[in-house]
Amino acid sequence: MSHLPSQKLDPFAALLSYLLPGLGQIYQGRRSKGVLFMVSLHVLFFYGMWLGNFRNVYLPHTDTRQNVVFTSTILADVENRLHFAGQFFIGVAAWPALIQYASDPKVDKHPILGTWQRAPRPDELNALQRNGDKRWDLGWVYTVIAGVLNILVIYDALAGPAVRDATSELERKAVAT
Repeated sequence: MSHLPSQKLDPFAALLSYLLPGLGQIYQGRRSKGVLFMVSLHVLFFYGMWLGNFRNVYLPHTDTRQNVVFTSTILADVENRLHFAGQFFIGVAAWPALIQYASDPKVDKHPILGTWQRAPRPDELNALQRNGDKRWDLGWVYTVIAGVLNILVIYDALAGPAVRDATSELERKAVAT
């Protein structure tokens, strides 16, 4: 039974892959894989946003507390809209929702972002869910899947490629003797 040398973890590459999916792999020299991750996950995420009329990635301030686990404000709001917990892991593409969340909820538009990833008003949200087809719901599913898949990309960047040593135990013994 051969023992493989332990792999070194690369937290910086993992951070890069969180910020932009695939950037950690590009940093490690695995450019094709990194570009594949970057393009495919961003296409999936922004296609989901398009399906949702660019109104399905947001973190709302919720008045009703139905929390089971968290009591702090932001974690309780994430618990009330678990979609964002998955969307968050797409990285920088979901940060405007956090900026919108941190800005004054009484103001309709952010000075720079406008309504991009701002929580819809209750009447607008009801209209999206009631009057539209199921594209809005399908859109947030796509954005969540993109974020959750990026967790695997982050892990791939952290642990590095799964490469075995090409020389077998017998070859090493033959060279040693």
